[in-house]
Amino acid sequence: MTMRRFAMGLTLLGGLLLGGGGPAAQEPRFALVGACYCEAARELRCSGELTEPECRRRCEHDLCDRWFWLERRPCWNWGYGG
Repeated sequence: MTMRRFAMGLTLLGGLLLGGGGPAAQEPRFALVGACYCEAARELRCSGELTEPECRRRCEHDLCDRWFWLERRPCWNWGYGG
């Protein structure tokens, strides 16, 4: 009986180590962040340091007419303002 429990525990441990565990373990370890541009009412706004899924969610929430995300880049203001 003890040997059987040991074998079952070892099997479960091996499954967790090889299978990756839960959904959090399946997310990428290093997510790329970048600049998220949203055009709404003819105004272009940028939010920096967002991942692409975060950018998509924010733009859906803000009802952007069009949006794009540039990985590994900061927001750029085309030399206007600060």
